[in-house]
Amino acid sequence: MNRHRFCLLALLSASLSCAQPPTHGEKALIMVADVPMPGPAVRFDYQTFDPSSGRLYIAHMNADQLVVFDTLKRHVVANLDGFRRVHGVAVAPEIHRIYASVTGNHQVATVDTESLKTVGTAGPINYPDGLAYAPRQNKVFVSDEHGGVDAVIDAANNKLITNIPLGGGAGNTVYDSVSGHILVAVHGLNLLAVIDPATNRIINRIFLAGITNPHGISLDSVERKAFVAGEANHSLAMVDLKTMKVLSTYQVGEDPDVLAYDPGLKRLYVSAESGTVTIFQNQGESLTILGSFEMPHAHTVSVDPKTHLVYFPLENIDGHPILRIMRPAP
Repeated sequence: MNRHRFCLLALLSASLSCAQPPTHGEKALIMVADVPMPGPAVRFDYQTFDPSSGRLYIAHMNADQLVVFDTLKRHVVANLDGFRRVHGVAVAPEIHRIYASVTGNHQVATVDTESLKTVGTAGPINYPDGLAYAPRQNKVFVSDEHGGVDAVIDAANNKLITNIPLGGGAGNTVYDSVSGHILVAVHGLNLLAVIDPATNRIINRIFLAGITNPHGISLDSVERKAFVAGEANHSLAMVDLKTMKVLSTYQVGEDPDVLAYDPGLKRLYVSAESGTVTIFQNQGESLTILGSFEMPHAHTVSVDPKTHLVYFPLENIDGHPILRIMRPAP
């Protein structure tokens, strides 16, 4: 039976999705530049883009370094040492701070964005990973992946305030600027926990039907949608944040990790540990797959919402780490 007939029959039976990502991602993203990165050819992890400064902050995890990259001039501003097994990184431009999960030290480090000096640490946190800053409460929320909690740090004094039990492993933690809430993916329970940062309490739980071990999260704040990736079953859910329900699910690369959303183009990028990058177009109530392609170690992605350029730190290209910059096709 050919693939087209098989997909048609599966669609009619409604037993499972047959929409495999087509392997033509090169038509959706076009190479712009490969910029050499400092340090050894080892693993990168999370990154965060600051639109106010045009800087990209990249966790060079296995190098124990935090890379500061100027996207306007396309050069490395600084390569900061001393961040043992750094995983997550988040920027709080309102208070001129960067927060980095120094997982090897069970701490979160606070870095001044102007001096690029570490000005404080908070902990202990068992396995700090993803980070989110809640500006109204001036708090940092931290995924403790192995501890099963979301840790809360008072950004005013860099002190650990409390731990919020999740009932499962903590995936990524993000801030929803519209509701003012924190969203945390919870492994095992397969849900999104909604936290009120004013009270440090879970106020809602969204069950993610079709998603196993949710981890990566990205938000469409304008249209009130969340995109959540399931690590264990290479899946992606589109969640309506108004109704708190899953609208649809899709297949992506094996072990999806980091997601990035471009609100201007309404385009979602899903990077997987397998090196598969899957690109979706947001149609409002559903997603259309634009394409997918393979790129070694492309499990982390960031996007500049103004220029629409997409950034992939790659640990080893011809023996060296690079930052691959791509642009969307017209």
